[in-house]
Amino acid sequence: MPPATASLPRRPARLSATLLTGALLVGGFVPAEAAAGASAATAAATTAVRVNQVGYLPDGPKRATVVTTAAQALGWQVRDASGAVVASGSTVPRGADAPSGQSVHVADFSSHRTAGTGYVLTVDGTSSAPFDIRVDLYDALRSDTMAFFHHQRSGIAIDASLVGSAYARPAGHLGVAPNKGDVSVPCQAGVCDYTQDVRGGWYDAGDHGKYVVNGGISTWLLVNSFERAERAGEEAALGDSTLRVPERGNGIPDVLDEARWELDFLMRMQVPDGKPHAGMAFHKIHDAAWTGMPTRPEQDSQPRELHRPSTAATLNLAAAAAQCARVFRPYDSAYADRCLSAARRAWSAAQTSPAMYAPDSDSTGGGAYGDTRVTDEFYWAAAELYAATGESAYRDAVTSSSWHTSADAFSPYGFGWADTAALGRLVLATVPNGLPAADTARIRTSVTAAADAYLSRMATQGYAVPVPADGYFWGSNGAVANDAIVMAVAGELTGDARYRAGALETMDYLLGRNALGVSYVTGHGESSSQNQHHRFWAHQLDASLPHPPAGSLAGGPNSALQDPVAQETLRGCAPAACYVDHIDSYSTNEVAVNWNAPLAWLAAYAAERTSAGGEPPTASCTVTYAVSNVWATGFTANITVKNTGPTAVDGWQLAWTYPAGQRVTSSWNAAVTQSGTAVSARHTDWNRTIAPGATVSFGVQGTHTGSTPSPTAFTLDAGACA
Repeated sequence: MPPATASLPRRPARLSATLLTGALLVGGFVPAEAAAGASAATAAATTAVRVNQVGYLPDGPKRATVVTTAAQALGWQVRDASGAVVASGSTVPRGADAPSGQSVHVADFSSHRTAGTGYVLTVDGTSSAPFDIRVDLYDALRSDTMAFFHHQRSGIAIDASLVGSAYARPAGHLGVAPNKGDVSVPCQAGVCDYTQDVRGGWYDAGDHGKYVVNGGISTWLLVNSFERAERAGEEAALGDSTLRVPERGNGIPDVLDEARWELDFLMRMQVPDGKPHAGMAFHKIHDAAWTGMPTRPEQDSQPRELHRPSTAATLNLAAAAAQCARVFRPYDSAYADRCLSAARRAWSAAQTSPAMYAPDSDSTGGGAYGDTRVTDEFYWAAAELYAATGESAYRDAVTSSSWHTSADAFSPYGFGWADTAALGRLVLATVPNGLPAADTARIRTSVTAAADAYLSRMATQGYAVPVPADGYFWGSNGAVANDAIVMAVAGELTGDARYRAGALETMDYLLGRNALGVSYVTGHGESSSQNQHHRFWAHQLDASLPHPPAGSLAGGPNSALQDPVAQETLRGCAPAACYVDHIDSYSTNEVAVNWNAPLAWLAAYAAERTSAGGEPPTASCTVTYAVSNVWATGFTANITVKNTGPTAVDGWQLAWTYPAGQRVTSSWNAAVTQSGTAVSARHTDWNRTIAPGATVSFGVQGTHTGSTPSPTAFTLDAGACA
């Protein structure tokens, strides 16, 4: 099942959806909505040639998806701004793509590395949106995605000198009329008998609520992006005076300044000493009823309420504050000490109250963010406290956790606010610690195995998306970006360029190479989201208010259709096409800090100047898959891979997807793993090399539930085989 997601109920939405329009596609192409078998309301693409509308890095992968029913390969051409052909080739037919419901081909023009602007990819007479190829491609996106958090700040005036006049506004929720808070906020009835100063922090999403479990992971991701940049020697790009924050020029990296705004709020949410549940963290604070739309923060007249503490919130505080103690120490040791003290108190309180869960019923005025499994939060917090202190008590908490050896720490659906074990693994894999070398090696292998599974899934999908076909739930775009982080860390750990290529291809998906041909990031791409669900970026409801600022990520396709606009306009949509750019489609088009945080991490990573590759190898191979035996519930199959290229393959990984849900139970002559329907087979020591013209063979045994159709697409080391 997909992980728990923030399915936040909202006030009734308007049904007057503004529908994006599709253009008539010719030359062998079919409209996306017809290929998907969905209603015309799902149409968003203006062309069947889907590219990253921002562009591509010179040394990175450059692939496009073409919606077409053509059975044979089609010719493609890349033309520069003058119309001259600078590259050409043939598409690879991929056939039916289950998540999008479309029939597609893939065009790979990675070999063209010449920088330029205004490139267009043309396939069989139909052209893509224009795009660039340049090394500074993601610099603006890095800045804009980080600026999102400053825009979302509570308790501070947003100055026009930093954001422009359209986005400037007075401070919200500081107790200035008509606001009722947040400097002295009472609890809900029966929760506490005192008030708490919980000013500051970030508004969580499109409303005025502030949630510790979402704030914790989002803060961690921003700080982690700086940690990763430090390890790569690229921290200057996120250093002092690099971002649009009021603290610029204070000698502290700007990304840490932004994170500190939320960290201060998280620590204000801690129950004071001498009070019941001291050291725990209140789960959330928001209006007593859902805030009306549109409403700017300083105009909100509703009473504010603190909601009961929770173990999950407390452990989020412990993890984020312990990370703060490590990363902030070179810049502000006193603040680092304050963070560590808060982390220790939170850890102790969570141990005392290990099962204080936020009720799912607490969803009036704000999302419930319920989570009744917190062993993963314990693991994450213990990992961060151990990394910060090296103390044996925290090490023992790490090694005794079931998550320390669990195969499920990296799920097929990625990590998220309710699934945080992967964060503990990422900490232990990248931060020096005292664990035995064998333990560290196993943890790092778990990261690369998860990344391999994502790459395998991408290789078998027409749009190269790391989430499975049933992974298009509330906030699916955030899950895509989270998966990219795992691939990027795997690349850091191994030096294998395949992982960087995979991470970069997820950016292609978010920026236009998707089932709808739309960039989900406001202000980036020829056709980008403009009407994301938000209380004060609400131009669609009030022309005096702005559209969302550049760099805001829409939640993305959600096949559950959990709002009236989606239900009205997206009936019959394929999972990857269940999105509409309308302000009232909160289940597909809201923004949230925990979606923008991984995008900001990914944008900073992609913006780094590197000569370490990023272009996946081009496979020259053929694969024969032969089912040798079938019985009532099982089968055996033999797979032969031939190297048709001019050079030897030294070390190989073959990937495919089973079309009928077959499950591999054993294998020979290869190490085979499976995640969902995605299968990955690695060489053994004795058959790792495939000479030109040579073959290797291996076999699998598995189970089935009635049929055993053969896979139709294979990739060798991320390159497609014939």
